[in-house]
Amino acid sequence: MSERTALRDWLIDLARADEHVTSAAVLGSGADGHEDRWSEIDLALRLAPGRDPKVIADARAERLGERVQPVSQLDIWSLGALYRVFLLPDTLQVDVSFWPDDRFAAHGPNLRLFFGEANEPVSTPSGSAARVLGMAWLYALHLRSSIARGRAWQSVYMINGVRDHVVELACLRYGLPSAQGRGTDELPFDLRSALKATLPQTTEDGEPSRCFGELVPLLVSEAHHVDPQGAQELADVPAELVRTSGSSAGDDL
Repeated sequence: MSERTALRDWLIDLARADEHVTSAAVLGSGADGHEDRWSEIDLALRLAPGRDPKVIADARAERLGERVQPVSQLDIWSLGALYRVFLLPDTLQVDVSFWPDDRFAAHGPNLRLFFGEANEPVSTPSGSAARVLGMAWLYALHLRSSIARGRAWQSVYMINGVRDHVVELACLRYGLPSAQGRGTDELPFDLRSALKATLPQTTEDGEPSRCFGELVPLLVSEAHHVDPQGAQELADVPAELVRTSGSSAGDDL
């Protein structure tokens, strides 16, 4: 048994013995059979009604500290749950999320219960792709300005931002995990090849502008899948963004 598995099982046993915890599940690669040596421990706990996630998280952190000594700890609140993230000396990441009773459910494709029950799965909000598309357009606007102003490194940052959102849209379209690029390697080969062409090779010699030109058709393609009418209304905007990115810093953008 690996140390990861042993530690995960120990955390589950702690949860099972805790009267304040009613369910425990593993998320991520540990839930779908794709766990490998680089996987983190991703554990979700359902708390009894009325329990404070932070109080329970503090108690669990104290017990974890008795077994190992985390070198770093981070708290993230999302969807009403407290995610406490630990980094161990051997670089193993341990994520334990503490969920209010009425919020404990599958919020993605992967949830494997060890004990207890979960609420009905939560579907991805229908507006999520539209939100991602909106952010992609915002990054594209700032990319145009960055290039026009001659801000090479900011341009690279914005190129990466546009690409990340295009990837997220494509993953949503193909039913792949969209968070943190997890489904990117499963996208169709032609699309991955097109994305590769958007990677800057340098900050000079018009390279940001070239990448912008490669990115815009990909963004437009995803826009047509998310919002065909909106994409049609914006038909002339993408080309205008690329064209005006060649304006000098003194031009009125």
